Amino acid sequence: MLKEPGKMMMEKELREENRRIRFLRFLVDLSLLSIQQDDLSVVEALRIVEDVKRAACHLFPEKEEAFELIYRPRFRRVIQERFGVAPLIS
Repeated sequence: MLKEPGKMMMEKELREENRRIRFLRFLVDLSLLSIQQDDLSVVEALRIVEDVKRAACHLFPEKEEAFELIYRPRFRRVIQERFGVAPLIS
């Protein structure tokens, strides 16, 4: 049975969005591990956070607030645990 063109396009868009979500999760997880385990300074750790934010905003334009609500607290907690300071990241 043939699928309708609109439904096929919707499925393709959904697959693409799911791919971007998986990639962002991978990027965040890898970055968190890097902050936890690599020999980094606080400044370098904060730079990683901003790089991931830029990538997230590129993958999901106009979703900066979602990054701030979902991922920023995770990065803040890891940096606090690793360096013993509450980073002034917003």
